[in-house]
Amino acid sequence: MENLIFGLRPVLEALEEGKIPERIFIQKGLTGEIFQKLFKAIRDKNYPYQMVPVEKLNRLTRKNHQGVVAQIAIIDYQPLEKLIPGIYEAGETPLLIILDKVTDVRNLGAIARSAECAGAHGIVISEKGSAPVNADAIKTSAGALSRIPVCREAEILESITFLRESGIKVAACTEKAGDSIYQTDLKGPLAIIMGSEDKGISKACLTLSDVTMSIPQKGKTGSLNVSVATGIALFEALRQRQL
Repeated sequence: MENLIFGLRPVLEALEEGKIPERIFIQKGLTGEIFQKLFKAIRDKNYPYQMVPVEKLNRLTRKNHQGVVAQIAIIDYQPLEKLIPGIYEAGETPLLIILDKVTDVRNLGAIARSAECAGAHGIVISEKGSAPVNADAIKTSAGALSRIPVCREAEILESITFLRESGIKVAACTEKAGDSIYQTDLKGPLAIIMGSEDKGISKACLTLSDVTMSIPQKGKTGSLNVSVATGIALFEALRQRQL
């Protein structure tokens, strides 16, 4: 697996240097002074971690991992609260995608490719329960994940609230909506929520959204792939903005 750091001191030093972990795997039952210092750093920053049997770590690396393996982010995430003011200051109309626990790295990559092509300003994902930005995701995105800002936020609901308070309309794209994307005004500052592959958009995110919208379908298949649906919604927003 790519972008791995292993060993108690190397992982601790990486965190102290500001490297952001996608996920940290910790051997169950691990003890010791260095481990306690590392675990405190993980908890203080609310980094995602998972307690696993040693066999899991041995599958990740054959080297001396000392009970800890960290998967480090291979892109620089951007804080949402810094991204939005910059968009407005540049005189542009914000267009963002919010992913509510999309877990497949290939879907993430395809979404990033469509978003970058459509001129979107960023993608918002959650720290926990989201696909990692790894080499497979970047390859699927044709490099777009290295060009479009990605904001990995601790709480998606707080991010939605922040966007609304920043004058950005939040539109949830769901097959359960009454109005279609073609009946919804997508020209102004906009963030589009797309749901997970299996459960769609959570009820909490739907409740916080300003509007809901659907993509019309004529076939018998229940729903579109999330990356395909995202592309359709993004380019409808682009079409409306270019009229």
